[in-house]
Amino acid sequence: MKVLAVTGASGGHIYPALGFLERLKKEIPTAEALLVLPSRSIKAGFSSVGYGIKYVTSAKLSFSLSPKSVIAFLSFIRGAWEGLLIILKFKPDVVVGFGSIDSVPLVMAAWFLRIKTIVHEQNVLPGKANRFLARFADKVAVSFPQSDRYLGSFKGKITLTGNPLRQALRRMGREEALGLLGLDKDKFTILVMGGSQGSRRINAAFLEAIGLIKTRSSLQAVHILGKEECALARESYNKLGVKAGVFNFTDSMEIVYNAADLAITRAGATTISELIYFRLPAILVPYPFAYSHQFENAKVLEEKSAGIIIRDEELTAGLLEGLIDGFIRGPERLALMRKRYEDIPGFDASGNLVKALDFLNRGVI
Repeated sequence: MKVLAVTGASGGHIYPALGFLERLKKEIPTAEALLVLPSRSIKAGFSSVGYGIKYVTSAKLSFSLSPKSVIAFLSFIRGAWEGLLIILKFKPDVVVGFGSIDSVPLVMAAWFLRIKTIVHEQNVLPGKANRFLARFADKVAVSFPQSDRYLGSFKGKITLTGNPLRQALRRMGREEALGLLGLDKDKFTILVMGGSQGSRRINAAFLEAIGLIKTRSSLQAVHILGKEECALARESYNKLGVKAGVFNFTDSMEIVYNAADLAITRAGATTISELIYFRLPAILVPYPFAYSHQFENAKVLEEKSAGIIIRDEELTAGLLEGLIDGFIRGPERLALMRKRYEDIPGFDASGNLVKALDFLNRGVI
């Protein structure tokens, strides 16, 4: 079996594809696979997946009439042609698309050439690209059961797989994780992150909130933020007398998840799936420019009382200070939030997607 996986440019699209390909290599060692990424993709350790990687020309499309938009459209057309050539040369048995407009040309080319196709949707609310591709794909894999309501007309194609996570993500003891980070085992530990692009708003509100907490000597932080902000954040923590591990990127997310008592984060699909896997209580601030997607994702946790949603425009240092101080003074609330994860179904997502692909390739489904 030959499998071609194509994704969008962000980590939210790429990391599920990596998790799927890692599992494919384990489950079907004889399978040959190729990962196709847009040229503007984030670049971080993708070669470790053990399969070939090809990049195609890409650009962010807009529908305004400007020279920049025309150039972007021409780049998209060039990338579509490059994708077609890759398909003709690689001759896959199945093409798996992981969303975004970047995946549309390759999935459509596969459909035209009568190659079997699966599209995978990471978010509760399907993106425009996957809603378009759903009518052509043989199977539509979804990460959350709530997606059914948005894909009702394609119900016969839907398979609930979950959102594939990287194989490196594993559970370990809290003390072990804190030791690896050089943090104290007896302090309340908060993980702060804003997704693959970081979040200045969350960073600023959190650092200000820490300054308001009178019991801040009892807490510490693991803070993942933009590269340009790291030095300023370290200086702020030093002034506040708060111990913190500050990173602009880490490929050891399993350590920070296991170390944390609470997460303060955006609500991207991969982040929500990882929070569910690690059963980590969270304060969720949906990204306002992808609000519908992230708000629907965040509701998966809030509806089970495993997470608390704060709208971006309502985020203040005072609000964060009150919530954090309440958790420190009342740890039983945090324990209850962690227990509520028992009501959220977990999935062997990578295994489920590999199984769906294998069945499709053999004509079982």
